[in-house]
Amino acid sequence: MIALDIDGTLMSYDGVITEAVRSAVGALRDAGLHVVLATGRGLHSTIPVARELGLSDGWAVSSNGAVTTRLDPALPDGFEITDAITFDPAPALRAIVLELPDALYAVEDLGVGFRLTGDFPDGELSGTKQVVSFDELLATPATRVVIRAPGASPEEFHELVERVGLQEVEYAVGYSAWLDLTPGGVSKASALEAIRRTLEVEPFETAAIGDGGNDVQMLRWAARGVAMGHASEAVRAAADEVTGTIDDDGALEILRSFLV
Repeated sequence: MIALDIDGTLMSYDGVITEAVRSAVGALRDAGLHVVLATGRGLHSTIPVARELGLSDGWAVSSNGAVTTRLDPALPDGFEITDAITFDPAPALRAIVLELPDALYAVEDLGVGFRLTGDFPDGELSGTKQVVSFDELLATPATRVVIRAPGASPEEFHELVERVGLQEVEYAVGYSAWLDLTPGGVSKASALEAIRRTLEVEPFETAAIGDGGNDVQMLRWAARGVAMGHASEAVRAAADEVTGTIDDDGALEILRSFLV
């Protein structure tokens, strides 16, 4: 069972998956390995990538572990949501908005897109986007919340999380001024572990490749955790090995190693 992050791992930051990576993923699938996408992306933007990679059956993890999907071409939409874990975003958002009143806030609209307080930078959020008031964001249980502060740094976000003392949620700070919140106790690793048990894959038969802070628990979960070369020091420290960067198509060497 191989868990694969998408952005910065399989896909470049300008949205390109090379033909070599697509072929390697297809070869793993054809060899009978369980290839599972595990991403912070919402479901609506995970499914198109799975289709691009030829993953029409199997499993996918979205929203940093909050949403698990079974892929099956026989289903009406080609997939079904088997698990969607939500939380009340109001306490965390009320605490953060006091610190970042001018930030942009978005709550995932499962399978559709986002409800958000204002326009995010082009290309950062996909799917349908509906602008609503901040109070409206507080009203509905969420699988994922995104906070974007273009004027802040990732380091400032880490400091903010420590000051606010977020409770009952998991968080991951991105490479830019971006903060993802998901339900407490939920991560890519927790969702992957549930899939592993369903598939009856032995723990020593697991692997994962990732590059972001939201991949740390996944890399530790896997028997073979591989960090991309451009990942932060903390992410690389969580891995068993480090491959090349996304510019080098670093995931390709690892993907091919499972076919030897």
